[in-house]
Amino acid sequence: MNNHAVYHIPDVPYAYALNKDELRILLRVAKDDIKKCNLYYRCRYDFESSYKAVKMNLFEENHLFEIYSIDVSIFRNRYRYYFEITDNNGEIYYYDERGSKIKTEEEQEIVAFQYAYIGEADIYDESKWLQESIVYQIFPDRFCNGDESINPRNVKQWGGTVDHRALFGGDLRGIINKIDYLRELGITLLYLTPIFKSPSNHKYNIDDYYMIDESFGDIETLKELVRTCHENNIKVILDGVFNHTGSGFFAFKDLLEKQEKSQYVNWYHIDNLPVSIKDINYYTFANKVANMPKLNTANTEVKKYFIDVAKYWIRETDIDGWRFDVCDEVDHQFWREMRIGIKEVKKEAVLVGEIMHESVSYLRGEQLDSIMNYPFKHAMIDFFAKRKINAQELNDILAINRYIYRESISKQLWNLIGSHDTHRFLTECDDDINRMILASVFQFTYLGLPYIYYGDEVGVNGGEDPQCRKCIPWNANNQNIEMLNHYKNLAKIRKENKALIHGNYRDIGSNDKILIFERNLEDEKIIVIINNDMHLNNISLNLEGTIYDLYNGREITVNGNIEIEPMNFKILKIK
Repeated sequence: MNNHAVYHIPDVPYAYALNKDELRILLRVAKDDIKKCNLYYRCRYDFESSYKAVKMNLFEENHLFEIYSIDVSIFRNRYRYYFEITDNNGEIYYYDERGSKIKTEEEQEIVAFQYAYIGEADIYDESKWLQESIVYQIFPDRFCNGDESINPRNVKQWGGTVDHRALFGGDLRGIINKIDYLRELGITLLYLTPIFKSPSNHKYNIDDYYMIDESFGDIETLKELVRTCHENNIKVILDGVFNHTGSGFFAFKDLLEKQEKSQYVNWYHIDNLPVSIKDINYYTFANKVANMPKLNTANTEVKKYFIDVAKYWIRETDIDGWRFDVCDEVDHQFWREMRIGIKEVKKEAVLVGEIMHESVSYLRGEQLDSIMNYPFKHAMIDFFAKRKINAQELNDILAINRYIYRESISKQLWNLIGSHDTHRFLTECDDDINRMILASVFQFTYLGLPYIYYGDEVGVNGGEDPQCRKCIPWNANNQNIEMLNHYKNLAKIRKENKALIHGNYRDIGSNDKILIFERNLEDEKIIVIINNDMHLNNISLNLEGTIYDLYNGREITVNGNIEIEPMNFKILKIK
């Protein structure tokens, strides 16, 4: 057995409470290296009874590792446990807190792992409504102009050429006017990029966190938007920019004016005094972005101010949570306290982070509920758009993305394929609509939340910022109606088949350019086949009889094989 590959710690993601009475325990071993694995467990204070043995099940795998899992329960929820592993040669090993050792005929000392207690306050309260959501991101200035009376000066004609300073007049009223469109598309969660007072079109340099930018509307318009969305079963999340402020924010203006005498001198990361916008002798967002000075989020006053901001907008407008910008450059303790503050106001509100990498330390249950799943996005580009990796490599990438988090968290990740910070996915596909269609099928049938960046559903393309922030075309003649109907169909399928939301994910034979996987929930099984190949493929499956094609609504009869057209797919429900 490859001892170097065997790994477990009594903490997330290898041990965590599912509820107040049940503990999930996982063990990592090398791929194809063992025959079986048993868990031996008992109460940590029971020194008389024998350990109870239970066989662990294969939970996840990639080309390097296998993850075994078991859910156990014990009176009083205080656990002591170790593993018994049988390798492919029949050799038996014990694996405990001190590592692995070969089983001998003599009695051996076991230094068991311990999970001391399941504290109720430490149990992660998963968000079922979040798991069942379909996300739609809106960049407000480019979505819809619903109130020309509040247009900013020098507003450009809708759909005109974009640049870094262009303003097109999109506003909150425009979003309200398109709620029917969003409902018919199947959207259940609306995420708006920043809407607070700012001199830019993107609003990520905020000058006043308690005022809606006048070019977007006012607090009453936001209340109406949230209320109308809720009436149509759509949740609303706002963008919280708490890593940095705008240079026109009151605290930074006071610092510039009073320098070392400012009461806000410790609100920012200052290299030296006097603070100078010209010299940019302070830490900013990214690299020397003068109008985005970075906040000192370890400062008690800073924490209180921005936690109060987050609570205010939930309390006043009934929004359903926040997406936090540049989340991974903010102190963990800030997010812990932010979570407590938000949950005090609205228990079911969610916290989502913009993090462009794997994020275990933020998703342990006491900070965020989800992240924008950029590792998923990058994998989608590599397989569907650029075709740089094969199906097995894609599965390997996503297997890691799944098993490093609690299962409930994996079901809540925002699986985007594009955003306001990236090239449009259609552009990544060299404007090949068929590649994007296949990627969207995977997005809607995989574990986690499907995420639509405004305009993707009607074929909007665009390269790097600002080209990825074009106005959405509302003239049907300028929309790809086939793509729009495709997205509507996918949303309908996902909503009507709970296995696609809450079911287990298992690859059942993907190879080269063909993805084949199943989603299982109790008696419901759905098999998805995606042919990312320019050639017809005959897929061999262990299926016989009549099955239901969810995409076209037809019954089909199979006898072990299914033929898949080039660049096509099947979403099959097993009766």
